[in-house]
Amino acid sequence: MKKALLIIAATVAGLLAPGVAHAETPPGCASAQQIGATAYVKFADDTTAASVKQFAGCGKNWSYVFVWADFAAKHDLFHVTTYVKTDDNLSHGKVIGRVDQREVWSKGVPTVNECTRAVGVVSLGEDGWSATTSRRC
Repeated sequence: MKKALLIIAATVAGLLAPGVAHAETPPGCASAQQIGATAYVKFADDTTAASVKQFAGCGKNWSYVFVWADFAAKHDLFHVTTYVKTDDNLSHGKVIGRVDQREVWSKGVPTVNECTRAVGVVSLGEDGWSATTSRRC
């Protein structure tokens, strides 16, 4: 019994420890890779709220937003929205996360033959801040 509790405690501690890497694999495409540089959602006081990345693989593009632990610990009731934007200014695969959801993937969209950017928005009430990755063709 004690051994089982120690294993559970170690597992939980590992999940909560700062600096622990989180998985960055879009649903349904383990071979997808990040394309372009990471963008950062910053609030008016220059606080970084989240990272925004674009992934490509399996004939699709995804947008990915990860809300930083420091931000999540200080703010309740935030929402994350993410999508892939094409040069015609259309949004594709838009997903709005649940309240306080820290990791949100867009739907995979067949835009690999187009120029795209990943967009991430973090909202608190009526206010929202966004970041867009660099254009990738």
